[in-house]
Amino acid sequence: MNRPGTLAELREAGVTTRSIRTELRSNLIDRIRSGEGIFPGIIGFDQSVLPQIENAVLSGQDMVLLGERGQAKTRLMRSLTRLLDDEIPAVAGCELRDDPFDPICEHCKRTIEKMGPDTPIQWVSRDLRYTEKLATPDVTVADLIGEVDPIKVAEGRYLSDVSTIHYGLVPRSNRGIFAFNELPDLAEKIQVGLFNVLEERDVQIRGFTVRLPLDIFFVASANPEDYTNRGRIITPLKDRFGSCIRTHYPESREEEIIIIDQERRPFPEEDEVHVPSYMKEIIAEISRKARNHPEIDQRSGVSVRASIHNMENLLSNAFRRSLKFSSERAVPRISDLAYLKASLLGKIEFEGFGEQPEDKVISEVLDQAVREVFESYRRNEDFKTFLANFEDSREVLVSADWSGSQYEKQAGSLEGAEEVFALAEGSGPEERASALEFVLEGLRLRGQLGKDEIAGTVHYHRSRD
Repeated sequence: MNRPGTLAELREAGVTTRSIRTELRSNLIDRIRSGEGIFPGIIGFDQSVLPQIENAVLSGQDMVLLGERGQAKTRLMRSLTRLLDDEIPAVAGCELRDDPFDPICEHCKRTIEKMGPDTPIQWVSRDLRYTEKLATPDVTVADLIGEVDPIKVAEGRYLSDVSTIHYGLVPRSNRGIFAFNELPDLAEKIQVGLFNVLEERDVQIRGFTVRLPLDIFFVASANPEDYTNRGRIITPLKDRFGSCIRTHYPESREEEIIIIDQERRPFPEEDEVHVPSYMKEIIAEISRKARNHPEIDQRSGVSVRASIHNMENLLSNAFRRSLKFSSERAVPRISDLAYLKASLLGKIEFEGFGEQPEDKVISEVLDQAVREVFESYRRNEDFKTFLANFEDSREVLVSADWSGSQYEKQAGSLEGAEEVFALAEGSGPEERASALEFVLEGLRLRGQLGKDEIAGTVHYHRSRD
């Protein structure tokens, strides 16, 4: 079916228009009634964040999402486009996507007055109605609101002519959603320019007072420390947002694992990689422990991206080993955790003072995570038979650079190995090597074994304490 191309055809087709808030609200009501999901891929917010967002949309309120980094704030903002109509009609060629039945800019008013029912119509898709801007200190009023266009002046137009204005991102978001990332990073004078737009919808540009009743839904993100405590956002601007909604990190290890599996980059050779469940839990627990470590700055937070990138690096190291030894499967082990430093250092900010506290803090976080997961798997087992292998100064050696078959040679002479390999999720040498390392490290963290690292090889022995 051909879409109406002129104002007359639009009227004949019975097309009507509505405000952005009415549009969002109406489509949200339909989705709630149908039980259709609104925010795909958002995990753990069903009982906390999402109901508050829905309430804000139903109330027609602009909103701020407050949360530390890596809490899906940007994804939530972008998901709001699912509540927009597929397409809306607008006056063709208009910078502001003017409503053909209720134009607000002088150009469109003159065009409709001149052409009447023959006024051409364009159709704007939902993706084009979402504008996102990262708030940085160098953002200017011209970027957001607009500026006099010197080219239009050079063409002979008078400065008093409103048509000399080149509109910024905010007016060009008319009839759509405007999203601000990290709102407090805006300079104060820019914030002053915004709060008039938010409330009165007045746009002031270089001596022009242009009355533009802009139809925009504003949503912003901010770190709560910047938004509430440091005075980096002016009070009148805060007052103009209807809802401030606090996001959070996954509340359980299981939710973090679901997010990791959902977001990590899949391997082309995915069938050749197997991640034991305890290794998944350790990766998730690393981020959870880091979020509570006293020497890690919790004001910045520890992003869920830390978990995702840690998992990717863990799998890469296991896969690299499998290529080296032509193993059938790549199975991550405890010794692979040493390679997570590269993906962790950029995700956390340290509190303490010292020349190099990072290695110590990261080691503590890794140990805490492994201990937590090990005890959840084998809290009530004493491994007495297995520990007897370490009498008379006997050692068990492991290395991230060894194949599973090298582990099998050692395991053949170990008493109680069956209770260790009960954790192996498979019967192959790589799965059994991973289970052996997990138990050895768990017993070490219990204080029942000691550990020395010599030339890239880890030696487990009877604790000397």
